Amino acid sequence: MNEVKNGRIFIYPTDTIYGIGCDATNAKAVGKVREIKQRDEKPFSIIVPGKKWIAENCVVGEGSREHLDKLPGKFTLIFKLKDNVAIAKNELIGESDTIGVRIPDNWFAEFLTRHDLIFVTTSVNLSGEKPIICVGELASEIYEKVDYVIDDGLLGSSPSALINLSKDKVEVTDR
Repeated sequence: MNEVKNGRIFIYPTDTIYGIGCDATNAKAVGKVREIKQRDEKPFSIIVPGKKWIAENCVVGEGSREHLDKLPGKFTLIFKLKDNVAIAKNELIGESDTIGVRIPDNWFAEFLTRHDLIFVTTSVNLSGEKPIICVGELASEIYEKVDYVIDDGLLGSSPSALINLSKDKVEVTDR
């Protein structure tokens, strides 16, 4: 837990693919993840410590309940953020007022939840390349720039489905 709070960068397993992330409240660490991924200003998503966090920090409409019931799971739910959320908002989402939230169904997300951590979650591949399902596929230019790599074997799945709940009409996108 201290390594997360100290701004370390992790490659870690989710219930879908390998991700790269850090403490979502640490602006410097979030910037480093963006640099490592060679990612433009496209928003990052976050792993949150539970549905209670979502209710307290996001605008949750009536139509959102059925989708919240799918968590934990292979979904990224996009919500409008409430004001004054304790994250590195500018580095995560820039000028946007929405953010993708995840609660993966795996042991690493459970660890984050137990410690009440909010964590950047984005695929570990360089922007525009295919997602990584085995750490052996990791580009050396990424591997050399992170602090920890958690190898959980072959994950063998596709990225989480995006469900945009920030609009009047729910939009579902498989990636």
